[in-house]
Amino acid sequence: MRLLKFSGRASNLRQRELRKEIERTKSAIDTARNHFEQVVDPTLIDCYIYELNAAQLKYQFLLRNFKNLEI
Repeated sequence: MRLLKFSGRASNLRQRELRKEIERTKSAIDTARNHFEQVVDPTLIDCYIYELNAAQLKYQFLLRNFKNLEI
């Protein structure tokens, strides 16, 4: 994985973009968790488990990228 160096202004813009995406992903996690807790159909349970796992992995990825920008 190649890390890109950003100038101060570009870095700030990238941090803002990442923050927005992190917030959207947190919302997706909450939505998937709420759906999972409400369904009873086994197929939908599986669907929301996958959706929740995917959103959590994306969240971890975004956090790592955000922390790398701060270094």
